[in-house]
Amino acid sequence: MAQANKLEVEQDGAIGVLRLNRPERANAYDDALLDAMDQALTELLSHVTCRVLLIEASGDRAFCGGADLAAMKRAVPEDALDLRSQAVFDRIARAPIVSVAAIHGPAVAGGFELAMACDLRVAGPAATFSLPETALGLIPSAGGTTRLSRLLGPSRAKSVILGGRTLDAQTALQWGLVDRVVPHPRQQARKWAAQVASRDPMALRLAKAIIDRQETSSGLAWERLSEALLYSRRQGEQ
Repeated sequence: MAQANKLEVEQDGAIGVLRLNRPERANAYDDALLDAMDQALTELLSHVTCRVLLIEASGDRAFCGGADLAAMKRAVPEDALDLRSQAVFDRIARAPIVSVAAIHGPAVAGGFELAMACDLRVAGPAATFSLPETALGLIPSAGGTTRLSRLLGPSRAKSVILGGRTLDAQTALQWGLVDRVVPHPRQQARKWAAQVASRDPMALRLAKAIIDRQETSSGLAWERLSEALLYSRRQGEQ
């Protein structure tokens, strides 16, 4: 296993693992962690033996609390126009291999968006899902506004994004947001990832491409533009 401070990277046979490793910060990400994820993804995808990507997190407190608050306070409109988290999460979503998220605890804001970027989601009983951005004068701009609507439909997406609804694991399962709720999500997600990796890689790649064929970049562009506008307004209020 190679460790890059805030991210642990591992290849377990055909499974490439990215493990968020900031448990003391609820596994919140900053630019350094996003850069590490991007670099690790490039490395894993270069290995022909890597057929499935597993994303998990350290500790018991949370899967991911989203963007680090200290970094958020320094954000300016230009950061939103070239949003690093959106770009990295979109790389995961568009990767030719199947991605699995193991969500053992709360997935908040960008942490929820990271989970949505994956193809398959395994949750534990303590997992919750929330997008509090509109209460903070922002929007879910790392793919959340776009992907949640596609996953749940507009009405349910509005109840989460506009109405501030937090989903527990069972509701997420009933709504089709997660595929499984199990007592030990990290173990079960790795087991499922191994089962997926045993399937024909070309068939997996083609099937994923066909399923995702209707996705466009227009929604992500609107997210970036809207967030830049909100950042600009926030600067004017300071």
